[in-house]
Amino acid sequence: MKIWLAGVFIAVVGIGAAAAQRRFVIEPNAPYDARFTFVRVRYTVHGRSGWEFDYPAMERNLMQMTREITALKPHTDESNIHTFDDPELLKYPVAYLSEPGYWIPSESEVEGLRTYLAKGGFLIVDDFMRREWQNFELQMRRVLPNATIHRLAASHPIFDSFFHIASLDMSYPHDAGLKAEFYGIYEDNDPRKRLSVIINYNNDIGDYMEWSGTGWWPVNITNDAYKLAVNYLIYGLTH
Repeated sequence: MKIWLAGVFIAVVGIGAAAAQRRFVIEPNAPYDARFTFVRVRYTVHGRSGWEFDYPAMERNLMQMTREITALKPHTDESNIHTFDDPELLKYPVAYLSEPGYWIPSESEVEGLRTYLAKGGFLIVDDFMRREWQNFELQMRRVLPNATIHRLAASHPIFDSFFHIASLDMSYPHDAGLKAEFYGIYEDNDPRKRLSVIINYNNDIGDYMEWSGTGWWPVNITNDAYKLAVNYLIYGLTH
């Protein structure tokens, strides 16, 4: 499987490399048509950005991969950007939040995320490490004051929703000594119910996918990032 996936990575590298070289421009959102559309969450911070890191190469590569290996027929050349308080977000079952270590949502965004999760939305949180956890947890407590954040093991169903992922042994892309950890928040704080939030801590699967096929990262770890991302999408769509 890893050899086969590596071949698919090479096939999509032209898309990723071209997108990565473009000057950062927020592209128009795809009109809603019931096809799966990758959604990235935009937010405003004082003096620092972060939500747009790896955009749009990461989502282009991921959607190409998803089209190749699943029954989904997603938008591959378009993706959407919404804020948590944008009513349009409620049309999309899965959303991606990057760099939550610097995410400080407004009160309307806090309420919007709370509503999104309550209505069945699934949030993927990615690209943060070390002390950045403190801000992320602080902001999530504003959204879900009573939430329990559970550390996840490879035995959790999310890691078997498409690919069987037997090991969660990963490292942060720019610090091999920083080992990834995976956390989740359950609906109604009940582990018998679905995960509504998956958290990649000390990790950045978006960076691995952005540069897939360029030789920047080893193929095996890039494969692992894609496997996680595809599993997250399938889990979010089926729970």
